Amino acid sequence: MGHTLCICSRGTLTIDNKRYLFIQKLGEGGFSYVDLVEGLHDGHFYALKRILCHEQQDQEEAQREADMHRLFQHPNILRLEAYCLTERGSKQEAWLLLPFFKKGTLWNEVERLKDKGNFLSEDQILLLLSGICRGLEAIHAKGYAHRDLKPTNILLGDDGQPVLMDLGSVNQARIRVEGSRQALALQSLGCVLYAMMFGEGPYDMVFQKGDSVALAVQNQLSIPQNPRHSPALRQLLASMMTVDPQCRPHTSLLLSQLESLQPTAPGQHTTHI
Repeated sequence: MGHTLCICSRGTLTIDNKRYLFIQKLGEGGFSYVDLVEGLHDGHFYALKRILCHEQQDQEEAQREADMHRLFQHPNILRLEAYCLTERGSKQEAWLLLPFFKKGTLWNEVERLKDKGNFLSEDQILLLLSGICRGLEAIHAKGYAHRDLKPTNILLGDDGQPVLMDLGSVNQARIRVEGSRQALALQSLGCVLYAMMFGEGPYDMVFQKGDSVALAVQNQLSIPQNPRHSPALRQLLASMMTVDPQCRPHTSLLLSQLESLQPTAPGQHTTHI
């Protein structure tokens, strides 16, 4: 845990004897803010997540999130650079220093392509899905489950590899990971796959119409026909979105299926509508 934190001057701060320069605000939500900072010691950019702690429970939850980052040392899970708890006026803030991903999230990429009339190619989808599965498998292997898997919680590295974030939503599975926790994770992963294939969530239209999403998920999902996608990819999506949780493939089986579908020469091309 980083014990040294001070605001040295307007726009600069120090964590663990390393100085950082504030660049700009990246976003905010609830009681947290994310700023872009530059390390003056290395010239690298970082994302500084600041969590407002109004009471002891908030501090404990922030500490738990930092602990989750440290627990999973995996290339497909967001790592933690430093952690501090500091007083800001009459309140305290928990600061998590994280790597900055200039490509943004998977959803950013899906929307960027869709705005240009493009989608991710099947080769790209398979490579991304494999990385996401490996990250989930690492979480499950330690007896935990990610409760908020979605395209906005998946970052894209410079090498195109997906990186799972929002580890504050990771909790310990008190039942066997092979059970309902993993089944729920696989359905969430199916929603991510659907978004990569079609540029929107499977239940977005249901929500926009004001209909019940809770009822919609109890019915078998209708997968649109599109020549961009192979029958094998469509079948993979159908297996992940099946209504019966017991019929959804486990992460290990899904990874073996993805390996058999992997492209021989991964490309970076997109498919035009």
